[in-house]
Amino acid sequence: MKAVGFRKPLPVTDPDSLLDFELPDPVPAGRDLLVAVKAVSVNPVDTKTRAGLRPGTGDPTILGYDAAGVVRATGPDAKQFKPGDEVWYSGSGQRPGTNAQLHLVDERLVGRKPASLGFAQAAALPLTTITAWELLFDRLGVVRGKAATDETLLMIGAAGGVGSILTQLACRLTGMTVIGTASRKETADWVRSLGAHHVIDHGKPLSAEMRRIGIPHASHVAGLTQSDAHFKEIVQVLAPQGRFGLIDALPTANIMLLKEKSISLHWEMMFTRSQFLTPDMPAQSRLLTEVAHLVDAGAIRTTLGDNFGSINAANLKRAHALIESGKARGKIVLEGF
Repeated sequence: MKAVGFRKPLPVTDPDSLLDFELPDPVPAGRDLLVAVKAVSVNPVDTKTRAGLRPGTGDPTILGYDAAGVVRATGPDAKQFKPGDEVWYSGSGQRPGTNAQLHLVDERLVGRKPASLGFAQAAALPLTTITAWELLFDRLGVVRGKAATDETLLMIGAAGGVGSILTQLACRLTGMTVIGTASRKETADWVRSLGAHHVIDHGKPLSAEMRRIGIPHASHVAGLTQSDAHFKEIVQVLAPQGRFGLIDALPTANIMLLKEKSISLHWEMMFTRSQFLTPDMPAQSRLLTEVAHLVDAGAIRTTLGDNFGSINAANLKRAHALIESGKARGKIVLEGF
């Protein structure tokens, strides 16, 4: 089978940063599904892995987490899917990635693909959808339902992959006031088009921007990018007893600043369930299937931003470079081999 990966961590400008490989076809075991991959998307974690998050061994390391495809075969213990089923998922960091013609994934991490979406549109969603859903409902503890509430969600970096789906989930499934941050007109327009009630500029002090729109405090803040740089302003805009959830790092932040307001801190890592084989692993399968129903009902739309063509090293290098530039809007997908 064809696959794309790396042998050692390198900058994306290096000719060998990503390579095309020919590898043996994998064989499903246990609760595995063998999926014929039709489309993938590229996430920041892919670029970080290629750049050194996972040291190379000299053997091919295959990248990729998101995929949409068709089940070709199943392991002897797999019960939920059968050959021919169209699926979508984000795999495990402990296994070879989805940038391959054939991919093995535990069925407990897999949902049924939205029938209304093509493979490329579907591939844009799984990792960011799982991250946004778990951050909103599992970590921040937001209650689903459209009943009127005085709660407010501020999202730092709402135009990115996670922000694009988090905006939709918060607007469609809760009664919160949803505020996103963006620093350019095109990204601000994108966030508004996804349903955000307000958009503010994270290039300016968040506290001043919140006062400008007449909402000085937020009950919940989702840190999706540069949380460390914005930390003091986040503490300032959070209401007493507020909740701060994030997906990135706080290497220099003084978390003692949270104490005075009794602010709770929540980290989200969507690979936790697959890495530790937690008993609630099937929650990711269930939420992906539920979101597929929301997509098919027209409540959630794909966050596909750009389609970079076939799945190969050259096109993946272009995708990695754009993500590393910080100028990507929505998700970058690749389709077919």
